[in-house]
Amino acid sequence: MKTIDELLSEGVAGKRVFVRADLNVPLDGTTITDDGRIRAVLPTVKALAAAGARVIVASHLGRPKGAPDPAFSLGPAAARLGELLGADVAFAEDTVGDSAEATVTGLADGQVAVLENLRFNAGETAKDDAERAAFADKLAGLADVYVGDGFGAVHRKHASVFDLPKRLPHYAGYLIATEVGVLKKLTDDVERPYVVALGGAKVSDKLAVIDQLLGKADRLLIGGGMAYTFLKAQGHEVGISLLQEDQVPAVKEYIERAEKNGVELVLPVDVLVSTEFPDLKTKAPANPSTVAADAIPADQEGLDIGPETRKLYASKLADAATVFWNGPMGVFEHPDYAEGTKAVAQALVESPGFSVVGGGDSAAAVRTLGFDEKAFGHISTGGGASLEYLEGKTLPGLAALED
Repeated sequence: MKTIDELLSEGVAGKRVFVRADLNVPLDGTTITDDGRIRAVLPTVKALAAAGARVIVASHLGRPKGAPDPAFSLGPAAARLGELLGADVAFAEDTVGDSAEATVTGLADGQVAVLENLRFNAGETAKDDAERAAFADKLAGLADVYVGDGFGAVHRKHASVFDLPKRLPHYAGYLIATEVGVLKKLTDDVERPYVVALGGAKVSDKLAVIDQLLGKADRLLIGGGMAYTFLKAQGHEVGISLLQEDQVPAVKEYIERAEKNGVELVLPVDVLVSTEFPDLKTKAPANPSTVAADAIPADQEGLDIGPETRKLYASKLADAATVFWNGPMGVFEHPDYAEGTKAVAQALVESPGFSVVGGGDSAAAVRTLGFDEKAFGHISTGGGASLEYLEGKTLPGLAALED
């Protein structure tokens, strides 16, 4: 995989460089609530602009249905990128149409433009190879060189991620190079003890990665909504907690495999419960109660790990040489259910080992709860991409860059 440093050594002054970034930031209307993914691509964009490239930044945002939708415009992201760069950033109001062509043509050396949401064109996410290729051909017409730096999208076989780099000289940006280097530390040359903390809502989203980790990790901590399927597999009552009944047989098998392989599988010993889900808009007090994990009332729902579990998980993370964390321990968006996620984050901060926060809601939680990002070894920008890499899957966006 060629890197951006190789591209810069070859010279980029006057060249149109297409940067596939991941500007898929959370929005409240037109207000960006977390600009982490924009800041993550800054080193690549700054380096190219400083070297005189005409930088074309492109990304998706949300899941528009292949047509323009103002709710998913990249306009706010383009404006924020300009603020962070301290320079004007041009914004094209389409992807490959008249506005895009005029915007790119108007760039001078060292200037930056952002194209409108790539998913406003159905060809970006098309299952049909020909339709995707046709869109990639049009994108290729805007540029001379391709730089892949949208790690959060590399697990998608989309036109700008998979097809476009095949049409242009292609290089990995700083973010992708960093992300891949970190993931190799979690797969190829792991320092032990290797502890993995997994949370989030659905156990089905994590089954494949658990399958891989049962042969690699020394210790596996389970929290979040997925914990209740594990508790159910052990024969416990979980009340009205989030439960994937169809996954119970698979989870039972994993519990048995963990014991057979000598992997320490750690589940909650107590949880916070309530009869109703909290109001995440008003953040009204939820008044939860704490119960043992094997004594959840039939009419109540588990919404966070309890105080004893927080202490237990912190102790299990304290001696780790390598930690990977993906998924919150509870409904961290509400203050009454944020302590479990906060405890795991704090344990990572205090751990002397190399800690990786695996993107998605985990990264959002770290920022929402006020932690200093520099206190962690690495905060990934791609939750789904990180998990698929750890599963051992071939990621289309990385494979395209390696060709």
